[in-house]
Amino acid sequence: MSQVLADEVALVEALRAGDESVFSLLVSRYGGPMLRIAQLYVRSPAVAEEVVQDAWIGVLNGSTRFEGRSSLKTWIFRIVTNKAKTRAAKEGRSVPFSALGTDEPSVDPDRFRGPEDRYPGHWASALPSWAPEERLLASETLALVEKTIGGLPPAQAIVITMRDVEGFDADEVCDALEISEANQRVLLHRARSKVRRALEEYLDEA
Repeated sequence: MSQVLADEVALVEALRAGDESVFSLLVSRYGGPMLRIAQLYVRSPAVAEEVVQDAWIGVLNGSTRFEGRSSLKTWIFRIVTNKAKTRAAKEGRSVPFSALGTDEPSVDPDRFRGPEDRYPGHWASALPSWAPEERLLASETLALVEKTIGGLPPAQAIVITMRDVEGFDADEVCDALEISEANQRVLLHRARSKVRRALEEYLDEA
């Protein structure tokens, strides 16, 4: 058993035993990201908070059923996404994860690395050399990225938030959202291309 898996099993066993410190640790670690994901499904921050609360209840009640087939993080986020989907359906909203449709990437696919590269799907080159790092890290630039992600189709926004904001890998996203690897890749590419275009337009104007 790997050390990571052993640590997760120990955390789950502590949850089952009612260890409040472990629960607080998990809330501190994952509560923020869970809320950001939930807000992409439902209409208001207040409803998103309710979704997260329901998800934590699901984590506590379901801890006896955790078998370690996926990481603890993935299992927790699968719970919150399922709770969010259910709440969104009650609100008359839906988040289609089909990769089919007429939507096309906003940036030429050649600008991205292919599957044979070490980091497939990432931009093939950095933003122009005339864009200093401090500008990319400026608050207005980060606000632009957040605004662009917020304006994406929900499925794209969810995938890019999980991959590029919260640091999930592709397998974790597919597992948590219960979508195929190909679907995840298409959604991520479309989202990244639109964020890239928005950044380039902003830097051109600047």
